[in-house]
Amino acid sequence: MSVSRPIPTGKEIKLDAKRFIVSKTDTAGKIVYGNDYFSDISGYKESELIGAPHNILRHPDMPKAIFYLMWQHLKSGRNIMAVVKNLAKNGDHYWVVTDFDIKRDQAGNIRHYLAFRQAAPKHVVAAIEPIYSKLLEIEDEHDMDASIAYLEGYLEEKRMNYDQFIEELAKPKGLTGMFFAKMKKMFA
Repeated sequence: MSVSRPIPTGKEIKLDAKRFIVSKTDTAGKIVYGNDYFSDISGYKESELIGAPHNILRHPDMPKAIFYLMWQHLKSGRNIMAVVKNLAKNGDHYWVVTDFDIKRDQAGNIRHYLAFRQAAPKHVVAAIEPIYSKLLEIEDEHDMDASIAYLEGYLEEKRMNYDQFIEELAKPKGLTGMFFAKMKKMFA
């Protein structure tokens, strides 16, 4: 599938904090399912999404290092949570907290990945944007490896790994957290 990337408009799509975007990809990252809210927010018809690589939504403000870390986790069979800025078909953007779930067959082989996304709270975006900007600056000047090394140093200074940092920053708490956990169980 040939995809032309939209030009970012700088306009943010406001997500409904009570709704979740759900998608399922195969192990290569091709979309095999998306709920109606996924189509609504992304601006793509379901037929455009199914079979497309999930990076169809990649916003140019997202550092490659973050996607590298996500794929490292997923391919090694570990779930991960991440804060992601996505690009809709019309060029608008939306911030989400994405929580992945790995589905396996009876032999234990990874079959597909489920991604559950909810609106990223403003304090999460405010905290993560400067970090992502720094990582992009490093990637532009050097490469992704330098960006990853910087992120590792940043996290070491905080005495945390990436998972702990994102969980502390963005994991849903209280009623939202309980609702999110129940929703994930529905797809189990």
